[in-house]
Amino acid sequence: MTAPRAATDSRAAFPPAFRWGAATAAYQIEGAADEDGRTPSIWDTFSRTPGKVRNGDTGDIAADHYHRMREDVALMAGLGLTDYRFSVSWPRVQPTGRGPALQKGLDFYRALVDELLAAGIRPVLTLYHWDLPQELEDAGGWPARDTAYRFAEYAGLVAEALGDRVPTWTTLNEPWCAAFLGYAEGVHAPGRTEPEAALRAAHHLNLAHGLAVGVLRELTRPSSEVLLSLNLAAVRPLSGGRADAEAARRVDALANRVFLDPVFHGRYPRDLISDTAPLTDWSFVEDGDLRIVSRPVDGLGINYYTPTVVGAGSHPLPSPWPAAHDHVGFVPAPGPRTAMDWPVDAGGLYELLVRLRDELPGTPLLVTENGAAYDDYADPAGAVHDPERIAYLRAHLEAVQRAMAAGADVRGYFLWSLLDNFEWAHGYGKRFGLVHVDYATQRRTPKDSASWYADVVARGGLPPK
Repeated sequence: MTAPRAATDSRAAFPPAFRWGAATAAYQIEGAADEDGRTPSIWDTFSRTPGKVRNGDTGDIAADHYHRMREDVALMAGLGLTDYRFSVSWPRVQPTGRGPALQKGLDFYRALVDELLAAGIRPVLTLYHWDLPQELEDAGGWPARDTAYRFAEYAGLVAEALGDRVPTWTTLNEPWCAAFLGYAEGVHAPGRTEPEAALRAAHHLNLAHGLAVGVLRELTRPSSEVLLSLNLAAVRPLSGGRADAEAARRVDALANRVFLDPVFHGRYPRDLISDTAPLTDWSFVEDGDLRIVSRPVDGLGINYYTPTVVGAGSHPLPSPWPAAHDHVGFVPAPGPRTAMDWPVDAGGLYELLVRLRDELPGTPLLVTENGAAYDDYADPAGAVHDPERIAYLRAHLEAVQRAMAAGADVRGYFLWSLLDNFEWAHGYGKRFGLVHVDYATQRRTPKDSASWYADVVARGGLPPK
């Protein structure tokens, strides 16, 4: 693939080696839920449980990427992407979460990686994007310590198959969602509402990450990158008052430092342990765990969509914020909103990147997810016009530029998402894709934002307004 050419306006240019990508997740796009030996994940079970997902939607077919992979890689190549971030379906590769790999499952990912490399696109592989094999959940799920060891075994199976060809590996995607939405609030799979179990899940996800780092160092090329992707919260207190600042501190501990501190500093925050003392004594953290969790990584992925504004108050139960129910109220931020009813505020991305510049000096950063859902539709001519998404993307890329100018070491940007897909508990009602998917026919139609993003990639920077 030819290198991006310099932007006409140097103020709009990114470095020549900047990585331009798009991201997806296996359960959201692959479909083929019961083909070639794949068994149910917690999301198969959750989505088939009445009342859990809008309209009773499931990922059984999704965007049918399992059968249309080559068409989708051709779409990426047409956009000029340098990188593609995808996840591996754990139950497609290791159906029970134990034992040997299923070669048909690995063959799909071998073919995907080969297709990407042939197109000049760097594969960025995520091992876990929330699709825990149901059998492991039946045995206790992430609150059970054994799940971390099962994850390390699974990481080894994938690394043995693809370690010679995949240059960038991500252990976990958004462990906050897996732990706290899945086990405390219950709005994500597996749908449990057990706050103490959510804290155990968070630690075992951290442990799983550290164990996988060790496995990947052993089984992939010495030049391979190993990352972790976190959906860090840009937490803002409602006012400068002490009570609002205290609320922000509590949320920052549960949203951000519960992962940042053990991974990068080998400890859990003292205030987090104190805040959650009514629920647990943290005895599930065993001797030696934090040495494993804090094994060095080659960078950090940041997933950002909208800021979090908090003040003193309370919020309903069940809650994804263990032990914070009586201390924290959440306040809608002002400004325009996406179809998810999320405020559009690129300043939060800038704030996160600059914070990480200061707190994690020397750690390369990638924006591994950023994007917006809007009510997209194909007009009578078959075109999909999405000017709001283009404005959203421009604002957030400008925020990345500002952060880089301020010294943040940002190496790339991955737009969420390549395709319209199954949006978890929202089913197929929310569209994040650069490419519109007609779910009845599986026809792909690049939106106006796809052309805009392809122009950004080709220029190596933002076009004039």
